[in-house]
Amino acid sequence: METSNHEFFELFEQLGLPSSEPEIRQFINTHRPLPGEVKITEAPFWTAEQARLLHELLLQDADWAVVVDNLNVALH
Repeated sequence: METSNHEFFELFEQLGLPSSEPEIRQFINTHRPLPGEVKITEAPFWTAEQARLLHELLLQDADWAVVVDNLNVALH
């Protein structure tokens, strides 16, 4: 099985968010710290579609789950 490594900018593109490095940093700085008890998929700043996509990526695709987990760490 071939695996690919996804980057933050690709995840942000999937979420329909600005995806340049400065824009990603700004997003993280704006939305952190996310309270420890809040799951990344339940953060109040996502649209319903974004939350659903994050949930699906965590459940269905190990490659994407790594990037979502990294974003989770950055936001907490």
